[in-house]
Amino acid sequence: MRKLPLIAYFFTLSTAVAVLFPSLTFAQRYKPRSITGLLGAFGAEVALVKKAIHKPKNVIVDGLSFTTGRIGKQRVVVAETGIGKVNAAMTTALMLDHFRPTRILFTGIAGGTNPDLQPGDIVIASRTAYHDYGSITDKNTPTKQTRNAITKEFNPVYFLADSVLLHLAENVVKRVPLEGIPLASGGVSDRPVKVMTGTVVTGDVFVASSDKGKSLRADFGADATEMEGAAVAQVCYQIQVPHLIIRSLSDRADAEAHIAYDKFYPTAARNSANVVIALIKAL
Repeated sequence: MRKLPLIAYFFTLSTAVAVLFPSLTFAQRYKPRSITGLLGAFGAEVALVKKAIHKPKNVIVDGLSFTTGRIGKQRVVVAETGIGKVNAAMTTALMLDHFRPTRILFTGIAGGTNPDLQPGDIVIASRTAYHDYGSITDKNTPTKQTRNAITKEFNPVYFLADSVLLHLAENVVKRVPLEGIPLASGGVSDRPVKVMTGTVVTGDVFVASSDKGKSLRADFGADATEMEGAAVAQVCYQIQVPHLIIRSLSDRADAEAHIAYDKFYPTAARNSANVVIALIKAL
């Protein structure tokens, strides 16, 4: 029997694998590298994190800018997603595909729907969900689950945060100095910044309605609402990459939300970024 060259054996083997295992998904083939992905929706939020990067290097992937470097001893890649679910999902997917991070963290602001919270407070998301996905019927059908494009199965309504990252964040935040709320008089509120683990809901809408805020609280148990978190969480869930969403409140998602946003956004962005940076250094 004539012997095949060694290269032919490798070719034959690779062909057999492709034929026998065509259903291997990207999630199953995902090989993470020792790098942490950091995302934020706004340039100002991302800029705060970038300031902490040692020896930053800019990388362009399909037109989007990613910055690599180190925060503490950790290798990181940072990117601005832009506002909304599609932008967030696209940037997350590109980051996962190109850089293969071990985990994804999201920093940013949100509107508060928990009446016990006020601007500047922090919500560490133990779970995220879409509040604008589902069927619209006369019977007010409850929000339905999204479907996993990889497995074709239904996703959970709530995407759970990685338990290890969540526990670490809960401990780290106790040691992070957080800014109090600016007052109209020019001073700062002596009320300590409240930090809680809770539920964050996502939709392609800036909520500025007390009635809508109450509805999100009643229907989802929402503590905060924003426009990107669940999209990031869904991509991470489907690719099986650990994630955590951290939000600081810029407003209370009520009729005064636009006014409060302009006033408290800088404080909220700094508080959220400082928590994420401290979390990275603690990994």
